[in-house]
Amino acid sequence: VQLQASGGGLVQAGDSLRLSCAASGRTLSKYGMGWFRQAPGKEREFVAGISWGGGITTYADSVKGRFTISRDNRKNTGYLQMNSLKPEDTAVYYCAANDRGLANRDYAAYDYWGQGTLVTVSS
Repeated sequence: VQLQASGGGLVQAGDSLRLSCAASGRTLSKYGMGWFRQAPGKEREFVAGISWGGGITTYADSVKGRFTISRDNRKNTGYLQMNSLKPEDTAVYYCAANDRGLANRDYAAYDYWGQGTLVTVSS
């Protein structure tokens, strides 16, 4: 499955953005999905994950209550709604899929990755 992340941009602190992750090649409905991010000079970190059917979600503590992960399997697309953005949310955001269908927090558990979309939050 090929993944294409989009929706990044430059926003001010407190603003919102919605990232999308469009899948092609295979139906996304069997895959667990996740979002990760990597800030300059830092390691890639887990942001949010969702199971194949959407019934299980998990979040990093740093985004809990502000970000919401979701998916529309009919559109073969996943989403990350980001509210109340902070400068420390600035990073390249990557979507990923795992063929076990799980909402996994470990980047090593993901089999497919999108190319990343840059989110910059100014103070």
